[in-house]
Parts: sequence; C-alpha cells; structure tokens
Amino acid sequence: MKKKIKIILASSSPQRKKILKKAGFDFSVIRHGINEDIIKNISPSKLVRILAMRKAVSVYDKIKSSPFAKSDSVRLILGADTIVVADGEIIGKPADRLHAAEILKKLSGSKHYVYTGLAFVDLDTGKKISGYEKTVIHFKKLSDKDISNLSKKNHDKAGAYAIQSEGDLFVKKIDGDYLNVVGFPLSKFRNMLKKF
Repeated sequence: MKKKIKIILASSSPQRKKILKKAGFDFSVIRHGINEDIIKNISPSKLVRILAMRKAVSVYDKIKSSPFAKSDSVRLILGADTIVVADGEIIGKPADRLHAAEILKKLSGSKHYVYTGLAFVDLDTGKKISGYEKTVIHFKKLSDKDISNLSKKNHDKAGAYAIQSEGDLFVKKIDGDYLNVVGFPLSKFRNMLKKF
C-alpha cells in the first residue's frame, strides 16, 4: 500500500498555502529561519533551487531531533523561493515603496521571467531533491499613476506585483505556468512528488 504524503511547508506565504489547500494536500507550516538575500554571480535557476533548499534544510535542522511518533506517512519538508528576472538582473522583493516603483518602471512594457525553486527534504530519510519552473511574463506599459498605485502594495512580493490581484490588469501575456507566477508551480510540485 502506498504511503500517504504529509507536507511540512517551510513558508508562511498565503498563496502557497492556498494553492496546496485547494489541491487537497495535507500540510502544516513551520517557518524557515534563513536570510533570503540574493546570491551574486549565479544563474536564476540555481539561485531559486539553493534558496528553496536552504529553507527546507533550515526547518529539517529545526525539527529532525524532535521526538516524533512513528508515522505511516512520508513526511516531506517543502521549501520554495520565487524571483523575477528582467534584462538579466535578478529582482527580489522591494525594500520600500521607492524601490518598488523602480522595479515596476523596469518591468513596464517589457517581458520578464519568473523563476520558482522547489526543494524537498524527507524528514525520515534525509533524502533531498530540488527543481525549478520558469515562466515568461509580458507586461503592458504602465502609466506613472499605475506605478504609484502599485508601488504602495506588494512589498513582500518578488517583482513588486501580485498577478492574482491587481497585477492581472497589467499582464498582457503569459508563456508558461500561471501558478508559478503566483509563487507555487503546482504541476512541477506534483511531478517532483513522484520521486518519493
């Protein structure tokens, strides 16, 4: 009989929780304890995988020595990290409103890329795997008013916008996985789960 999978999500992202819940996954949340600063001179795909794995390992280290009852489930710690890349520059979360406005000016009327890294650590065996998803976003031209309004929000979002809300108004076209832009590529997640 195949074991049930239980996820320990190393993230407090409301969108990641919402997507997992809607997809019917059994999960709990334990916040990671890592610094999410951008690492220089590294490819975006490698960066998101490294940061996602650091988050998962941070939670693994936090709870691996805790006493757990025997489980008939596969217990996986899941780390995830999302970045935006425009003109070869890796863009994380804005520091403040002015920084958010700078980011949005850069994205206005152009295409950019959203990368999300996923990493799993098996709580019982220590097995680790990681992967990533990449999506291309074509942004409409933003007016100064659009940028001003958007820059007041989404300081906790890579790229200073949230496609699931007001960001939708400014997206002209998406090539790839929409949920990846929200911050959690469910299809990639399901494929990676098959390795456990």
